[in-house]
Amino acid sequence: MQTKEIQNRLAENLKRIRKSRKLTQFQLAEMIGMSEETIKNVELSRAWPSEKTLSQISEALNIDVCHLFMPISASFNVPQHFQESIKQVISMTYKDFVESALTEVINEK
Repeated sequence: MQTKEIQNRLAENLKRIRKSRKLTQFQLAEMIGMSEETIKNVELSRAWPSEKTLSQISEALNIDVCHLFMPISASFNVPQHFQESIKQVISMTYKDFVESALTEVINEK
């Protein structure tokens, strides 16, 4: 994967997640003590944020920083029905993991 592709994925994810939280670029920037221009430049793939900025953004959005770099379904070059299958497998894997972790926690008590 090329650097530009990673930067574009970051930009798309940041914009998508920010909008899903119903935040403007200005509001997000204000939450992390940055300029609106900084957020705008990241979302337009004009600039790479520092590690500190990525950390502040992920904290403000209440997500793990890795979510800013995760592929979205549009980036998969597979038919829609395969995308749905992939989502189901991922969902079941997370479900199994959570159930396993909860069982361990309960058994430890």
